[in-house]
Amino acid sequence: MQNGEGRTTYVLVDGENIDATLGSSILNGRPTPEQRPRWERILDFAERTWGNPVKGLFFLNASNGTMPMSFVQALVAIGFQPIPLAGESYEKVVDIGIKRTLTALAARDGDVLLASHDGDFIPEVEDLLGDDRRVGLLAFREFTNAGLAQLLDRGLEIFDLESDVKAFNVQLPRLRIIPLDEFDPLRYL
Repeated sequence: MQNGEGRTTYVLVDGENIDATLGSSILNGRPTPEQRPRWERILDFAERTWGNPVKGLFFLNASNGTMPMSFVQALVAIGFQPIPLAGESYEKVVDIGIKRTLTALAARDGDVLLASHDGDFIPEVEDLLGDDRRVGLLAFREFTNAGLAQLLDRGLEIFDLESDVKAFNVQLPRLRIIPLDEFDPLRYL
């Protein structure tokens, strides 16, 4: 089955990982509302890029017994299925939920985009790579786990959240290697 012919692109979001990377590694502090990703752009990007209907799954840690209801309602409104998971304090519930979902997707047709930098998903992502499935990572390239980056030669595609997906309303203060065709000297003047 070729892309666009009844396939679905599954978008799995590790929101904790994206938020932590954005806050601690890029902004050195808590993101302001205008510095947060526009999650609807991720769904739009997935649909435009691979031409398939999209199913967005957004994993949340609800182990404290509460959910950020306004955020959950916003996710639902833009087309995500929130997945609030709870477990013991020592369990990485979001990682466990994503790993189980990636394993379940290995037995289904469809393409997969994972929004995370986390190397914990390497075995499951590796199992998804094959000749008839597109598998991609949505991340800040410079913070992508080295083990995940090594899967590029096996067919993994990496899409930068800022430059490829355009998930932000503001330019982030990133120090990264800039491909020459993306270099804009006016940004530095």
